[in-house]
This record gives sequence, structure tokens and C-alpha cells, in this order.
Amino acid sequence: MRVLMFGWEFPPHISGGLGTACYGLTKGLANHGIDIDFVVPKAYGDEDKSIGRFHSAGDVDFEVREKTLQEFWDKIKYLEIGSNLIPYVSPEEFERIMNEDVVITDEKDNKVMSTKFKFSGQYGKDLMEEVSRYALIAAVLAKNLEFDIIHAHDWLTYAAGIAAKQVSGKPLVVHMHATEFDRSGHGVNQNVYDIERKGMMMADKVITVSNLTKKIVHEKYSIPLDKIETVYNAVEPIQAAYGQGDRNVKEKIVTFLGRITFQKGPEYFVEAAYKVLQRDRNVRFVMAGSGDMLNRIIKRVAELGISDKFHFTGFLKGDDVHKMFSVSDVYVMPSVSEPFGISPLEAMRSNVPVIISKQSGVAEILEYAIKIDFWDIDAMADAIYGLINYKGVSGLFRRFGKDEVHSLKWDNAAAHVLEVYKSVLNDAVK
Repeated sequence: MRVLMFGWEFPPHISGGLGTACYGLTKGLANHGIDIDFVVPKAYGDEDKSIGRFHSAGDVDFEVREKTLQEFWDKIKYLEIGSNLIPYVSPEEFERIMNEDVVITDEKDNKVMSTKFKFSGQYGKDLMEEVSRYALIAAVLAKNLEFDIIHAHDWLTYAAGIAAKQVSGKPLVVHMHATEFDRSGHGVNQNVYDIERKGMMMADKVITVSNLTKKIVHEKYSIPLDKIETVYNAVEPIQAAYGQGDRNVKEKIVTFLGRITFQKGPEYFVEAAYKVLQRDRNVRFVMAGSGDMLNRIIKRVAELGISDKFHFTGFLKGDDVHKMFSVSDVYVMPSVSEPFGISPLEAMRSNVPVIISKQSGVAEILEYAIKIDFWDIDAMADAIYGLINYKGVSGLFRRFGKDEVHSLKWDNAAAHVLEVYKSVLNDAVK
């Protein structure tokens, strides 16, 4: 079986869990003998080519004078809306990005007759333009490649998946890693929602990463339950031994790792930290990540008078994540809405006990994790205090948590996805 797969990022060039999940799943599918053509807006050449063939959208010729593609150009132009749209950040964060020129963008040729498009591969000010042009490239690839099924990851690639389906007639599976309701709460971006819903309506099957996400997809997007299949994420084994790391401090270390945004609940972590420090000063708190709430969180830490016990590392990835976990005594994920949450699995894999919100998909499958409501800062503080002060409690969660997470393998998730593929292909020939 050959799969044409569309993603927006791939390790080692990632900005969050989406790229990590794409890598694990793709590697698992390759282990099951699946041939994969993986398409990204911009490939860097250092991707793991042992798991499939990578296609950089910016390297694909596009000639709109060809009748089929000209017709598709007319259909896809509606996506080019509001060049200032960055659905993952607030207006304040957008202004900072533009002022500091953090987002990498390439000069673009806006002429319709251009034969190649350039992609930054980032989440910048031209994101929607890149999404629409990525869909046009998908039409070209679908016309020229041989494959049996299409798999599109998250809303950024849904238009590409639809384009590939329309050109090839092959079935489409879309993978919902996070909905617009997870990212934005009640302030949903209507354009993103419309793309998500259109992608799922056009798909032959929708894969969600948890039953929590399945419920949202059904209730908020009106997708029939029999069209949705939950496939839980997993975690890659650690390739190197990091031991206990170089702590440089005597205190216990409690870590938050993720985007510093509303979705991830960083303010609840800060408030719980303050309560813990009222009872025990022998602890330091680390917030590893970046996002639109960073300045607000730093200000709140200063207001509470705990700056001397709080550290901000910025965004971490790769080995830096493993090193952070190697010096951590507790990991906390207080997400307001988390479709799944791979980071607790990474922490448990590193022998770190975890506290997770009940409002997370990963809470559905973990037994040896302390689960609290994201808003219950008293329960969060009590759990942190217990894990750093009672060796018997922390030892139990370390020992059994590590065993539990070792059973969550990407090969198993890939086997489940393969069954989804087979069911879709069987339905297609009926």
C-alpha cells in the first residue's frame, strides 16, 4: 500500500507536538511495510529518509495554463484571506513577531502564471496564502504520483488533501490532532473552523487523537460518529541515556513544558507554584516554552514575589527537552483543553512523575499519572507537594509510570491507522 501524506512540519524542524506525532506515526507505518510519500511546505534535507520519500512543495513545478490545474486554481483562491492571519497567536504576539521579524518568510511571486511557489514552512503572516498554494501543489503531486490513499494532518493540510482527492479520485483520511476549539477556546476563528469542517466533511474517514477530540468533532462540526475513529498517540524511545543531568541547584525542580498560551493553562501552574512555595521553599519551577501569554505570566510571577524561584527557558526541542526532563522531579501539564498531550509520555519515559489535567486526551489512557481539573490549583499544589516530599509516592509513579509508557508504541498506533486505511479502501470498492 502506498500513502500520499500531507503534513506541515517534520522533525527536526518542529514547533510543537504535531511534527513529533507525524514522525512517530510515519515511522510506525514504515515498519508495517507501508510506502509513504510525505509532503511538507518546505523540506530541509535532514529529515529521516528511511521512513519514506519527502517532497518539498517549493520544489514542485506548477503550471496553471494546464486546464485541470487552472480550474482548481479558481476553486482554491477563496482560501487566500487576510494575510495578517496567524491563528495560533494573539494580536499582541502577532505585533511582536512582525516587529522582531521572528517569522521567516520568503519573497513570493504573486503572479498567477508562476511555475513555482516558495514556502517558508513557518506559521507566519502569509500562512493562509501558503495553505492555499500548498493545496495547488497537492493537485500537481496527486496527478503525477502513484498512491492508494491520502492522509492529511490537521487543518493546514486539509485543503491539500481535498485537492488531491478531487484530482485523483482516491479516498481521503484526515487526522485531527487539535481543533480550533482547543486552540482558541470560545474565540474561534471562523475561517479556520470552516476549513476544518470542510476537510472532515470531504474525508472518507476522520482520525482523532482521543475520545475527547472525537466528542468535539461530532458535537461542534456535526461529523457522524461512525465516520470518526480514535487512534491514540504514542512516544518514541529515548535514543541516548541522559541520567540525572546537571542540576546545578539543590532544590526540587517542577517543570511546565509547552506553548505559553491559553490552551496550555500556564496561569494555573503559576498560581499552584505560589501555593507550594508557601509550604516549601526548597523547590524551583521551570516554564519551558514560548507564546502569546509569556509577558503576562512573567508579570504575574513578579507580582507574587516568586521570581527567585521561577525560571523561563524559552522554546525547547530535541535533546534540550530530554535534558530538561532529566533534571526534573515533577512534570505538570495543566491544559485547559488538550486533544492528547505527548509531553507527559516523554516525561514518564524519562522517569519523571506527572500531573495532568482531566481535560486532556492522554488522561484517557494513563493510569499512573495524577489527574486534576486544570482550574483546581489547590489540588495541583497538593499533588506537587506530595510528589516532591514523599519518596514512596514519587517512587511508585516513577516505577509504574515508566513501565506503562513503554507499552505505548507508535507501531501499535500505526497498526490501528492501517486498519482504518483498509476499511476505507474496502468501502471504496463496494
